[in-house]
Amino acid sequence: MPPVANAILVLASIAMSGLLLGSVRIRGIGLGAAGVLFTGILFGHLGSSIDPEIAHFAKEFGLVLFVFAIGLQLGPGIIQLWKQQGLILNVLAAAVVLQGTGIVIAAHWLLDWSVLEAAGLFSGSTTNTPSLGAAQQAASALESTQDLPMQTLASAYAVAYPGGILGIIGSMLWVRRIFRIDVDREAQSLAERDPTARESIQTLCIEIDNQHIEATPFGKLPGVEETGVRVSRMRRQGERDVDVATDEVRLKVGDRIQVVGTPTGIARFVPMIGRPVDEDLTTAGGRVEMRRVVVTNPAMVSQPLHRMALDRVDQVTVTRIQRAGVEMPARGSSQFTYGDIVTIVGEPESLDGVASKLGNQVKKLDETQFAPLFLGIAVGVLLGMVPLPIPGVPFPVRLGLAGGPLIAAIVFSLVGRIGRFVWYIPHSANLALREMGIILFLASAGLSAGKTFFAVALTGQGLIWMGVGMLVTTIPLITTACFARVVLKMNYLTICGVVAGSMTDPPALAFANSLSDSPAGSTAYAAVYPLTMVLRIVAAQSLIYLLA
Repeated sequence: MPPVANAILVLASIAMSGLLLGSVRIRGIGLGAAGVLFTGILFGHLGSSIDPEIAHFAKEFGLVLFVFAIGLQLGPGIIQLWKQQGLILNVLAAAVVLQGTGIVIAAHWLLDWSVLEAAGLFSGSTTNTPSLGAAQQAASALESTQDLPMQTLASAYAVAYPGGILGIIGSMLWVRRIFRIDVDREAQSLAERDPTARESIQTLCIEIDNQHIEATPFGKLPGVEETGVRVSRMRRQGERDVDVATDEVRLKVGDRIQVVGTPTGIARFVPMIGRPVDEDLTTAGGRVEMRRVVVTNPAMVSQPLHRMALDRVDQVTVTRIQRAGVEMPARGSSQFTYGDIVTIVGEPESLDGVASKLGNQVKKLDETQFAPLFLGIAVGVLLGMVPLPIPGVPFPVRLGLAGGPLIAAIVFSLVGRIGRFVWYIPHSANLALREMGIILFLASAGLSAGKTFFAVALTGQGLIWMGVGMLVTTIPLITTACFARVVLKMNYLTICGVVAGSMTDPPALAFANSLSDSPAGSTAYAAVYPLTMVLRIVAAQSLIYLLA
């Protein structure tokens, strides 16, 4: 069979059987996509193989797709988390790394291991491939390791790696069980405490009774920007018809206006200009209409609302913005993102013009723009190859094909748009890319490990490696997770993200994401990933230098 056809057939068979295994749930718990790793090991043990270069490409490209899709999903959430908990989350991740390093050093002395066994076990039990490469570089540069078989590094890594993944997932499940955690309740609690969560939007009719505001445009009144209150309609004193009201309108005593905002914002703003009245201007006569349009014009993305001048030029007011199912008041500083649903108020002709300016092409929301996607991936790969010198470390540290694309995706999701390139992927497409990526990664990794896994793992030395590796994985994770839960009162989903991120382990993140639709796990993972990656590499090299 041609190598490409053979590779497709084998990987598809591994993926199919692995997903079936992962779908089996015992007491409501299943492996999910991580089941692909273990069927890959079994296929490799039974003699299935594919071209090594094809396997390496599938593994790395799958990893890039997975982390890039995760990064695009996070966006501003990662910045918000860094402001709130960035320091403590990274301290927890660093504690996991330090504990694991200490256990490996203790095992080296107690079991009389070689330096290569210890370093390979450290990298495998923490599922961190870049640290294995760093350990190989450090070992090859030391004369004291020249007489040792270098394949010991790879063997210890391969034996400990699957157990490391099981240990990470097992630690999450153990913490969930010991604290009797209801995942749905945790997700709900996180949503309620989320500072980005918005109050519901309401409207109110106000009669102006403050004559001191007559010379000031509405948009310049004190408190408008801070409270997020927008004006949509107005009726002058003595008139019957309702007109459009924008930030440029100057109000007089006796005028009535319809404002839009949160209950808190409106309650703060109303006493400064007038008093509430029992009337709804949306049902009064006039040519004013309300319309919802979708932002699909890249030129309108990432521009402050006040710079668009829709009120001055088009005589249209933007009253609210709906993003990812959350409705929020529109401020002058508000920026549109691709796919926002915007409520606009104005006369029919003006609304038509603004709708065309914003795009309002709903079908585009179902389209994946691949040019920005591949540009972002290319930039991420290049970023991952940049050497980062660290004082005291003889080898430069690189973020690699997992870290570089992740950081690039987060940055591009924050930027939103460059020229005609918009970093927007429909939610369903994001999930599909993410799932496809992790499946390719796990199938290829499992197939490669399966060739020698059982031959080494079932020996006396292999069983010891596996057992100690599980301790290196689980002890730091469980102690740190319990501390975070008991002392810091941290949410379980955030803990799962830290657990996966402290091990830089995509399969564990995929499992954590399968527990809930909340993005908390992914956000915490991304928050600790860069520092953890550097610490893992430095720790692996330090083990070589210290133990040799």
